[in-house]
Formats: sequence, structure tokens, C-alpha cells
Amino acid sequence: MFIVDLQYIVPLSELDAHMEAHVQYLKKYYEKNIFVASGRKVPRTGGIILALTKDEAELKKILMEDPFYKHRLADFTITQFLTSQYHPNLQSLLG
Repeated sequence: MFIVDLQYIVPLSELDAHMEAHVQYLKKYYEKNIFVASGRKVPRTGGIILALTKDEAELKKILMEDPFYKHRLADFTITQFLTSQYHPNLQSLLG
């Protein structure tokens, strides 16, 4: 699993102009069972995406489609981790 940490680098007004396209991008990868969860940080300085891909190279290719990436609205940091424990309801997703 991967944690994608977005750090916004433009004013929120500029970011919000691309929000609908970003939401559509997220939906696309939820439908493909790649994204597990996503949301804004508090305070609103960026966001987090939890993703399931076979490797980091595949994830980077997917992230390049994000309007926030395409328009250089945020910096992206990727952290891979191996799930050793998780809630039993997530077993079908993570197991």
C-alpha cells in the first residue's frame, strides 16, 4: 500500500479552480479499486491518498494524470508500507 501526501503550493483559489477535475480523477481510480481513501489535511494545506498498486512506478504513472499534478498545484510525496495489521473488515481489500 502507498500513502500519497500532497502539499499544496498555490493559493486555494487556484487549487479550487481544478477541484472538480481532481474529484473526477479520484473517482476513476476508486472505480478501478486502486484508491482506498482520500481527503484533505486539517488545516487545508494538502491532502492524502491511500493507494493499492503493484509498485511505485505504476502509482507514479497514475498520479501524473491528476490535475493537481498536471497543473503543478501540489508537491507529491509517496511512502510505501506493508500492512501487517488491519481491521478485519479490510481483509478482502488488503489480504
